[in-house]
Amino acid sequence: VIWKVIFALIPPTDRQRGWSCFVVSVACIGVCTAILGDLASHFGCTVALKDSVTAISIVALGTSIPDTFASKVAAQQDPYADASVGNVTGSNAVNVFLGIGIAWTVAAIYHNVQGNDFEVLPGNLAFSVTLFCVEAAAAIALMMLRRSPKIGGELGGPRIPKLLTSAFLFFLWVFYVFMSTLEAYGFIPSMTSPPPEAA
Repeated sequence: VIWKVIFALIPPTDRQRGWSCFVVSVACIGVCTAILGDLASHFGCTVALKDSVTAISIVALGTSIPDTFASKVAAQQDPYADASVGNVTGSNAVNVFLGIGIAWTVAAIYHNVQGNDFEVLPGNLAFSVTLFCVEAAAAIALMMLRRSPKIGGELGGPRIPKLLTSAFLFFLWVFYVFMSTLEAYGFIPSMTSPPPEAA
């Protein structure tokens, strides 16, 4: 109920050409994301999960579910896959480019004013990005494969190809989380870890 009450305060889209609705919506989403991030961080601390593992599992899943439902609605209301694929792509682009960009810019300005250097350690970023790019290429290849006349498009289609596609994409997510977790806890050698000392 509390979320419905909060989001009931968002102005209608016909006021100020929709700008007031956009600004208030973004502010509310930012507050929700901050709360979700803190709750996930506390949960990860409670169950002894590293922040990187919490981020790619709990936080990513929690923030992506609304995008998934929005894409589902867009796919049902549009004869083509453009709206749903564009929604997911645009949402993630805004999250990465705008979210990280603004936060790091503010932090860099603050540290510069304080006379300090703002440095962000890469951690397991190289491993995660490499794994993500490989899986993204596999997903794009699958989408191209689904354009065959037997299936007829990127979304939907006959029941068996639809279930196989869903299972494969779900496997990619589970595999990404699994491999990143192994790398975060040292079961897989990190690209940024120091080389072992010679005996």
